[in-house]
Amino acid sequence: PAARRKKPGGAGGGSRALRVRSGRAFASASAVAKEPRFITTPIYYVNGQPHIGHVYTSLACDVVARFSRLDGHKVLFLTGTDEHGQKVEQSACKAGESPQDFADRVSDTFRALLPLYDFSADQFIRTTEARHKEAAAALWSALVESGDLYLGAYEGWYSVRDECFYTEEELVDGNAPTGAEVEWVAESSYFFRLSRYRQRLEEHILANPDFIGPASRRNEVLAFMRDGLRDLSVSRTTFSWGVPVPGPPPPDGLSHVMYVWLDALTNYLTALGYPDTEAADFRSFWPASLHVVGKDILRFHAIYWPAFLMAAGLPLPKRLFAHGWWMNEGEKMSKSVGNVVDPVALVQRYGPDPVRHFLLSDVTFGADGDFSEKKLVESSNAKLANELGNLAYRTLSFTQKQCGGAVPAPDAFSEDDLQLLAEAAALLPQLRTHVDSMALHRYSQGVSGLASAANRYIDVQAPWALKKSDQARMRTVLYVLIEVLRHLALYSQPVTPRIGAALLEQLGVPEGGGRSFAAVGEGSALQPGQPLPPPRIVFQRIEDADEAEGGGEAPPPAAAALTAALTAAEEAALVAEVGAAGERVRSLKASGAGSEEVGGAVATLLELKARLPPDHELNAKPAKKKKSKAAKA
Repeated sequence: PAARRKKPGGAGGGSRALRVRSGRAFASASAVAKEPRFITTPIYYVNGQPHIGHVYTSLACDVVARFSRLDGHKVLFLTGTDEHGQKVEQSACKAGESPQDFADRVSDTFRALLPLYDFSADQFIRTTEARHKEAAAALWSALVESGDLYLGAYEGWYSVRDECFYTEEELVDGNAPTGAEVEWVAESSYFFRLSRYRQRLEEHILANPDFIGPASRRNEVLAFMRDGLRDLSVSRTTFSWGVPVPGPPPPDGLSHVMYVWLDALTNYLTALGYPDTEAADFRSFWPASLHVVGKDILRFHAIYWPAFLMAAGLPLPKRLFAHGWWMNEGEKMSKSVGNVVDPVALVQRYGPDPVRHFLLSDVTFGADGDFSEKKLVESSNAKLANELGNLAYRTLSFTQKQCGGAVPAPDAFSEDDLQLLAEAAALLPQLRTHVDSMALHRYSQGVSGLASAANRYIDVQAPWALKKSDQARMRTVLYVLIEVLRHLALYSQPVTPRIGAALLEQLGVPEGGGRSFAAVGEGSALQPGQPLPPPRIVFQRIEDADEAEGGGEAPPPAAAALTAALTAAEEAALVAEVGAAGERVRSLKASGAGSEEVGGAVATLLELKARLPPDHELNAKPAKKKKSKAAKA
């Protein structure tokens, strides 16, 4: 009704600008300088291939990192591989390789996940790098200087798979609490005076409720510490694959290597330039803003790591968050059970955005989840294809036909218009709260809520009917919908970056500041008359949802939708780039280049291949060669 309409720009009218108010002042993301954020995954142990749990941890960090960058923070997102220890040495021997060659090969499989899942890591660190060995040795020396290391002898239970010591009381049916086998170990060892730090650590946890999350994990750590902490064995002598303990030869005359967890945890410092605490990155990013880990390695990060840092006189991380496990039909995934989800096959089948969306929306972040491809397909179709994709396509295709392929000029805004526009602008602080509190499952729910409101709005306003009765009102409704789509595209970028980018392209928003959260609200609204590209579907519905549970072949929709725009010339140029990148990898390996340089070249190759259509011959897996009977003999 005309009586409910308001002129754009306030009572004076005449101006396109819309003053959206949601009850409080809304500052742009760039208005206030924001603290840098250092966000880390644990470094993944190279004794086996990547699994869906590794993807889940990296995805959580990627979403926080992407959101933080869009929200005006300087970010360093770190991931990598843990490559020392007895288990790696044993696995290499079983594979007939040297530990270094084995680590190089398996580390590449973890690095390959970055382009496959669109993870935006700034650094990929390896514990076999020279800079890391230097940092680990420096931390060891700091613990010596603090008087917290002494030579003794360890005798007790040890799990090679977990690389963890266990007391008799912790064993469950003769195995580690994780189910791993344990063996009795007796050897000379350096010990860290962990018992000295129980009280200080407990006081820190109690004084900083957000230091460990979620609350259940915090309570678990406090309960573990209640009866005191035993000094920790931090060196091994029964194998050699590790960082050598620095300093003069020990009195026992044995060669000690650092305990793999003391070695591995130091990576967070290595990445920032430690032991140079005046390095620019160290000054900017330490203490870490967020360590994200699986609940199975909580103890190492919540007790050992802060105690090491206290002893070395370094500030503690601001927050540690331990998430749950992905189960399969209620069982923990296990190779022996045969229910492990292959993350590479999964993303090749569906594309990264559907998998990312499902993993971070299906279960409460921090709790255990039950994986189901059928649920992944149903969620993608309902939320990405129908709710968002269909809204975008019918809005933009109708605008293309009725408004000359340009942003329409709005007339007066109704209360319904103002309410929806305000809801779009007011969603950012809610999403910021979800990210800061690590309620990441609520992020997609918030975006979905706005998309649902826009779908209700278009159904009620019915611009197709207004075409015949009130074209000025039709243009206003379309303008409102386009503005809400712009906000949905901005908010989609952390979880579904390809869909977010595709929708922003559909709206003619160029790369740069217009795609950051500084563009939320009226200040960056699209201008009437601005040309809009021809509309296309930003996310195709996944067909054969019932077949998905049985492992049938289906096209990766997100990848297909986004690579469809490649012209023949563009594809040919990309194929040439892939060929050149592959030749560089071969050349580096042949010349004996370092693992970091080779790994970087491999990552570039995989990123280029990911931009090709999924069914391109260069993305086909090579057929396995069958061994002849003579070869077997």
